[in-house]
Amino acid sequence: MNLTDNPWQGRDDAAEQGDTRRLFQIVRTQAGGYGAASAVLLGFASDAGVKRNRGRLGARLGPQAIRAMLAGLPAHGLREFWDAGDVVCEGDRLEEAQAELGERVSRILDAGARLVVLGGGHEIAWGSFQGLDRHLAGLNAGSGGDAAGKPSILIVNMDAHFDLRTSRPGSSGTPFDQILEACRDQEQPVTYACFGISRLGNTRGLFEHAGQLGAVYVEDSAMQERHLDQRLAELDGLLEKADHVYLTIDLDVLPAAVAPGVSAPAAYGVPVSVVEAFAQRVKASGKLRLADIAEMNPAFDIDNHTARVAARLAWTLLAP
Repeated sequence: MNLTDNPWQGRDDAAEQGDTRRLFQIVRTQAGGYGAASAVLLGFASDAGVKRNRGRLGARLGPQAIRAMLAGLPAHGLREFWDAGDVVCEGDRLEEAQAELGERVSRILDAGARLVVLGGGHEIAWGSFQGLDRHLAGLNAGSGGDAAGKPSILIVNMDAHFDLRTSRPGSSGTPFDQILEACRDQEQPVTYACFGISRLGNTRGLFEHAGQLGAVYVEDSAMQERHLDQRLAELDGLLEKADHVYLTIDLDVLPAAVAPGVSAPAAYGVPVSVVEAFAQRVKASGKLRLADIAEMNPAFDIDNHTARVAARLAWTLLAP
């Protein structure tokens, strides 16, 4: 599948009883038109960040692969579902593409829609956050707030990697360092929490840098199903203190057998049931403002295993 293929195709069960609608039958692909509570997808077709980070290329086609697996899922109670298309990163013009992504994200959030952005490498996070930051700044200004009264932001990153590299230009390994740097410059209260960290996927220097930045993190070995109640209680504590939440899921947090189609497959990983439970808990908090799903790489997927998991997570976040 390439960027020009139509992924919105599927089985028509109109001859059967009851509500047989599937997402491909209700999706709207025209520009704009979405409003308060509309469910919206936006893609970020980019390999540039992964290439800069010396990873396996192929994430550029990730959004289309996820859409193809979403297409046949039952609509159930979802009434308004929009596909806002892709922001495409041409060549190495990553910073321009991230800025465009930020503008698109901001406009969709300003319309009141519920948005999930599909990647692309995890460089998506820097673009997504630029949009969220712009949207929240507009809300703060509209309410008469000032810099001193900025609400707090919690970033929940489900990921095997910190993505806190300090090298520049930015890559798929730098987005959260870029975000935290921008927040310091703007005196924006922010907490960065990373769940699923692989001790063997991050250098000692990255662990030290995460500590210096005050990052909250839990390793993959403590993110198994037997730990779920304790981890959710810790997540609840973070959610309680936050005003707004940005959830970002890097599919390489999942075990390689579940998600082979990523740049850096996980030898251990976090079960999909745990990742989904975290997504559901963040959504239920009422504070989720933006979510994205990164690192889907169809070039290395097996029978669409990774794309199917990504579609399930996207559906979980967009469903009413």
